[in-house]
Amino acid sequence: MASIQRQASSGSDGSPVIDERKRKRMLSNRESARRSRMRKQKQMEDLTSEASRLQISSGQIRQSLNAKEQAYVQMESTNDVLRAQIMELTDRLRSLNAVLHVIEEVSGLAVDIPEIPDPLMRPWQHSTPVQPITASADMFLN
Repeated sequence: MASIQRQASSGSDGSPVIDERKRKRMLSNRESARRSRMRKQKQMEDLTSEASRLQISSGQIRQSLNAKEQAYVQMESTNDVLRAQIMELTDRLRSLNAVLHVIEEVSGLAVDIPEIPDPLMRPWQHSTPVQPITASADMFLN
């Protein structure tokens, strides 16, 4: 019996109720397919805009990284110069201290000769005293 109904519904000379159902189903399927295409198009647009945003962000990060690398290279160069100056000044101070030792021995006078710190051995210790920074509440009112 089911095969008889199926033949009747698939034929073009079926009852008007079956034709109406078929037409509604076709319209519903078309509308569903249209919505699906719209969803896919919207998703594609969203992904494209996200990709563009990420490319821009990546470019900005790359530029920032390059700038920081250049700053790092400059700092390293400056540090190398400062280290060389420290070594040169330390050698000069040693020479002057040696002259003071000679003067002390020749004259017999006691000369206070400070010890020469090696800043490269303990860079975290400053050879000069650190002055505290004082602040008052009035500073922040401007």
